[in-house]
Amino acid sequence: MADLQFGDARPDAEEIQIVDSFVTKTAVVREGERVVRGGVTRRREQRHLLLPGLHVLQNSQGWISPGGLNYLAEVLQVPPAEAYGVATFYDLFATEKPSIPGPQHHICVDAACAMAGSADLLSKIQATGQRVHESPCLGQCERAPAMFIQEVGAPDRVPADADGFSHPQRGDSSLRLLRRFGVADPLSIDSYKSNGGYDALALALNIGTDAVLSTLEASGLSGRGGAAFPTGTKWRAVAEENSSSKHVVANADESEPGTFKDRLIMENDPFAVIEAMTIAGVTTGSERGWIYIRGEYPLATRRLNHAIQSARASGYLGPKIAGSEYSFDIEVRRGAGAYICGEETALFNSIEGQRGEPRSKPPFPTTSGLFGEPTVINNPETLINVLEILNSGVDAYRSLGTERSPGTKLFCLSGHIRFPGLYEIPFGVSLGELLQIAGGVVGDLQAILMGGAAGRFVGPEKLDLPLTLEDAAANETTLGSGALMVFSNEVNMLDVTRRLAQFFRDESCGQCVPCRIGTVRQHEVLLQINAKGPDQTQRELLDDISAVMGDASICGLGHTAASAIQSALDLGLLPSGAP
Repeated sequence: MADLQFGDARPDAEEIQIVDSFVTKTAVVREGERVVRGGVTRRREQRHLLLPGLHVLQNSQGWISPGGLNYLAEVLQVPPAEAYGVATFYDLFATEKPSIPGPQHHICVDAACAMAGSADLLSKIQATGQRVHESPCLGQCERAPAMFIQEVGAPDRVPADADGFSHPQRGDSSLRLLRRFGVADPLSIDSYKSNGGYDALALALNIGTDAVLSTLEASGLSGRGGAAFPTGTKWRAVAEENSSSKHVVANADESEPGTFKDRLIMENDPFAVIEAMTIAGVTTGSERGWIYIRGEYPLATRRLNHAIQSARASGYLGPKIAGSEYSFDIEVRRGAGAYICGEETALFNSIEGQRGEPRSKPPFPTTSGLFGEPTVINNPETLINVLEILNSGVDAYRSLGTERSPGTKLFCLSGHIRFPGLYEIPFGVSLGELLQIAGGVVGDLQAILMGGAAGRFVGPEKLDLPLTLEDAAANETTLGSGALMVFSNEVNMLDVTRRLAQFFRDESCGQCVPCRIGTVRQHEVLLQINAKGPDQTQRELLDDISAVMGDASICGLGHTAASAIQSALDLGLLPSGAP
């Protein structure tokens, strides 16, 4: 679709109806040439409705037509060229009409699914003449190979969701974070309450905000997304900001290959996420909550929306929550296929209707986050830890784990492991012990990728590594988001590293030169190694690329885009004679 043609396109009757229906549903009314969001106070310009509006167009037509996009931009008062820039940023939006009718099948081709036969699945769908898209990780690694389907006029779907849920630690009452999995009905607020739900909110309202903050600080809880920033420190910084408008954001855009923990939390314990966000809102003085969830999680999205509606109906969201003086409410925002939106400031831009490109720091989110206002942002795993801390107390919480890494951690196991899935273990359990809990390695262990594509490989000699933040750092690896991908000796690691390089090449937002160029060159070098064999010059070039991206990139994507590949080189996982 050419830009010049786009600028002149006018909507047809169907496109007008699609957009007008969305506008009415979201309480946006047109008054002359002005656009007003009725009934909602302190609302920014209507641009933040651009992303959900694009989802409506995509679902209704199977693509985002020039006329439909122009009309949506007109209604929301967004410059058309900027709306086009947003639409073309995301993988789940098509700005050209599909040449083949019918559903679009997204099939994961990343490592876990490749090991499970995604190539065969892809060929099978292609043989039927249907549309197929080779996708990066879809967050279904425990049930690989993964597929996600978009279809005109129908809800997006994941076929594997129809098979039900099977959790390896189902019904284990000794667990802290996952004890409701397979026990409480994720669609029933009464079931949630009968299993300890909303006890933590009641306590938080009773003891007051300063006591909640002091409890979190004493617990030593740190973020579970990879950065491990102290949660209590983050919440206190926002609480102390003198601002009339603050936000709580749940970062549920877990696009890190090998990671699926937050998806399973939201599917199986959605009320816990809602309760924890509510506590964050009360504690920090925020009245608005946002859940940014990756677009490939339709079941989790439905269950979160249901939980929000149930919580409102029961008085746990909205004005004067649980009979208190506090007001707090939550909206869900679907992403649309962009790994970079897992970076917190890129996520803010995406919610605001901008391209999902990271912002320079400082300022930090605690002072200038969503809509330029103080914002707490945590992932679902971090949030549900808050419930455990308040319910059990600091001493009980710290009775597991280590001084630096207290409590438990969720790990996502996939690849050549007997029982792939989500596991909760205390910090300090060794890597080898965790593999045994999951049934052991299938075949002879070659390597484990820790922390996903942005993590590092370790070899069999590291099976005694204690799984803690401090021990991971001391061994020059990372726990990251808790992804552990297991590779047997049957796997060609050059193929794996080449795919990792391709992933970062494709997922770089292109905003900064070191990452935009570095990820491309890194992939090119690995292609050369595959075609011609390695030499010392290539190793030096890869080292230089890694150093430049790590030092000069704007965000964590560029900083870590070479981490796994560098560790593979260091471990000698590439073919014999590799640099």
